[in-house]
Amino acid sequence: MPPALRARFCGFGDMTDAQVAAITGLAPDAARLSRQRHFSEPGLWQGTDGDRAAFLDALERLGIAARSGGRFLTLSFGATKAGRMAEIAARYGAETTVALGDAPNDREMLEAATHGVVIRNDHGPGLPELAGEAEGRIRRTEAAGPEGWNAAILDLTAGLVPQES
Repeated sequence: MPPALRARFCGFGDMTDAQVAAITGLAPDAARLSRQRHFSEPGLWQGTDGDRAAFLDALERLGIAARSGGRFLTLSFGATKAGRMAEIAARYGAETTVALGDAPNDREMLEAATHGVVIRNDHGPGLPELAGEAEGRIRRTEAAGPEGWNAAILDLTAGLVPQES
């Protein structure tokens, strides 16, 4: 990676616990744990759009994938949320998968799931209409953040779990 491009990306591993806590709102202990990465590296891009394109091209040549999330650019060695979801479902023999997400890096996972939920995100770029919304396989929440996640899970489980009579 050319040093000038690398200098424009500040990953969690480049930050202190206090810096991660400040940009995420996590408590200090949670920020410390979030910096202990094994498969991905979220971070902040601090350069021009042109430099970002060059950075992404350089990453791709190194076999590193980059996905934009709600706040962070996350780097990984080609794995995606959709791929990991499929691996977990296969491992446990799950016939039904549920995915919830609120950012562009969730798109593949939401479209691959049996049931997908786009959580309203008032602080990110949002998601355009996804394949699966027209037939109701993917839905959207009215509430944002944890409130949206909670409402979505309650709604989904009410429809998926057989009710006793």
